[in-house]
Order: sequence, then C-alpha cells, then structure tokens
Amino acid sequence: MPPVTERLPVFPWDRLEPYKKTAAGHADGIVDLSVGTPVDPVPPLVRQALTEAADSPGYPTVWGTPELRDALVEWCTRRLGAVGLGHRGVLPVVGSKELVAWLPTQLGLGPGDRVAYPELAYPTYEVGARLARAEPVAYRHPTELDPAGLKLLWLNSPSNPTGRVLDREELRETVVWARQHGVLVASDECYLELGWEAEPHSVLNPEVCGPDHRGLVTVHSLSKRSNLAGYRAAFLAGDPAVLDELLQIRKHGGMMVPAPVQAATVAALGDDEHVAEQRARYAARRSALREALEKQGFRVEHSEASLYLWATRDEPCWHTVAALASLGVLVAPGDFYGPAGDHHVRIAFTATDERVRAAVRRLSEEPLPA
Repeated sequence: MPPVTERLPVFPWDRLEPYKKTAAGHADGIVDLSVGTPVDPVPPLVRQALTEAADSPGYPTVWGTPELRDALVEWCTRRLGAVGLGHRGVLPVVGSKELVAWLPTQLGLGPGDRVAYPELAYPTYEVGARLARAEPVAYRHPTELDPAGLKLLWLNSPSNPTGRVLDREELRETVVWARQHGVLVASDECYLELGWEAEPHSVLNPEVCGPDHRGLVTVHSLSKRSNLAGYRAAFLAGDPAVLDELLQIRKHGGMMVPAPVQAATVAALGDDEHVAEQRARYAARRSALREALEKQGFRVEHSEASLYLWATRDEPCWHTVAALASLGVLVAPGDFYGPAGDHHVRIAFTATDERVRAAVRRLSEEPLPA
C-alpha cells in the first residue's frame, strides 16, 4: 500500500503553524479567523434534550429514531421546499465531513471512476475521491465537464470558501445535465441558512429538480446553524434509492449517530428562534470585519452567504497571510481551496465578539505591511 503522503495531499492547516506562532506573539493575543469553528453557546433547549437522553445504554440505529426522521423530513419540507420526502429520503450521519470524505467509497467508486468538485472548494471533496482511488476532477462550470467515467458531481452552494450562491437556474441546468449523463449529484448545502446578500436554494426544491429527487443527494449540518460542531450532527436528504444503499453500507460499518445527539438534533431542527439569534451575531461580526478590511484596501468578492469573507489585496495569498499575522490576525490562504484561490484569503467571522473587536481595532489602528 502506498504511504498516506503519496495518496493524500498534505493536511493544509499544518502549513499555517508558523503564521499562527507569529499571530500568537501579538501583545493582545491571537485573533484566529482561519477556521469556521463555532464559539457561541449551544442553545439551552438542545443541551436539555441531550441531557434528558443521556441515559441511553443500548445501541442507536443507523437510520435514527422515527422522531429524528420525522424532524428531518419536516425541516426539509419547511426550509428547503422539498416535496414528497418521506423517511426513506433522509439519513443521519456522523458529521458532514465524515460523509464527504467517505461518500465515494461508500458508493463503491474506485479506479476508472471520476469525482468532480468546484475549482475553489473544501479540500475534503478531493480527499474523498483519493480515498476511493477514484480520479478527482476540479471544474469551473459543471456542465462543461466531460461526462466519461464521471460518477459523482459535488455542488457547494453557499460555497466554502467563497460564499458564492448558485441561483436556481444554475442549479436547474446542472441537475438536468447530470441526469442526462447518469451522474449522481451530491449538493453540500451546510451553509444554506446563512445567506446575507442572496437567498440560497436547495437542489431538492421542485423549482430546481422537478417532481422527484432522482439522482440527487443533499448534505446538511447543524454545526453552523446551531453551534453543534462538537455534537457531529448532520444528515443526508434526497433520492431514496441512493440513501437506501448508503443505509445498508453504513449498517455494516456501524456508522451510528449517538442516541443523545439524535435527540438533540430533533430539538434543534424544531426551533428557528436560536437560528435567528445566531444569524444576528454572525451578521454583526461580518459587517464589522468587512468594513475594516475594505478600509485597509481589501476587495471582498462573492461572500453573499456562509461564514466567511473571500478577500484579496491582489497579491499572493501567503503574503496576505503574513501581513495579517503581523497584526495578530490569522486567516486561511486561498490556495488551501485550490490554485484558483492563490491571490485570496478566507476570513471567518466565527470568533467571539471580543476577538472580532480586537481584529477590527488592529486593522483600523495598526499599519498593515505592504
């Protein structure tokens, strides 16, 4: 077996360590805006549901409780506009990153198969293809792909890292093209409830997919909307035939969401108030950071949704990383997400209010190296 260094790319964040040390040396401490990790409290009603389900000595089921499946179907109907989605069209998973990394393998893909993803994308799409020994293919426009050998097409709207939102027509064209060529579409919609300047749409909405969900699977996470990254609460929705195959495979693999987390997920999906409160926190942080960056000469592109600002000073991204690190602010270089990002940085607004204020103050008062 080839060593992991030959099969997979270098873990991107390892390359940030020297800049993290520089940022940590700032007199007022580091402001880490390099990752989208939630920092705000888990909503009380979710913690209560978790606690009440803590006495769960037996094994949970891979498919989840009927109550969980009811909650998933209801949320997809209410928030995505999905029609005709029953229990066979939903499946809980142990965090969305696990699913992204192992979906090609669980679908039985391998050598000779191709997996496509956006040219600016979350690195795990490529990793998932490589773990399956399939060929990873980055695209600019999905409908321009060569369909030969293409088995899985990833969409990501709102995008990580750019925050770009695909409109209904773009999504519809992709779905039509994929169906014509027998390509499964996996749509990563984990940031769907965090639109700022555009309304994100799901491929499961009938205005996009028509009367059924054939050939479509969507990925959803509670990490961002409900601050549940530590719970690993996520799920799939879409084509029942595909999800049934995944269910059987995941049963064999024992890939079960813990019972207390299932109960917490039911509580979180049934409440919109805490989502609105969290959106308000993020909106304020986003506005403050964007204004400070633009005053420093940054240009913010896309960024109409998600938890990031996609920004550039029209210089190599690592120069920008170094300049901001000198102010104690750590950001992610754009080339983590593909060569097309080599002149951008991704700036998360998931830090605390106090740390965001510190970043804004430094950007306003301290000179940024050229």
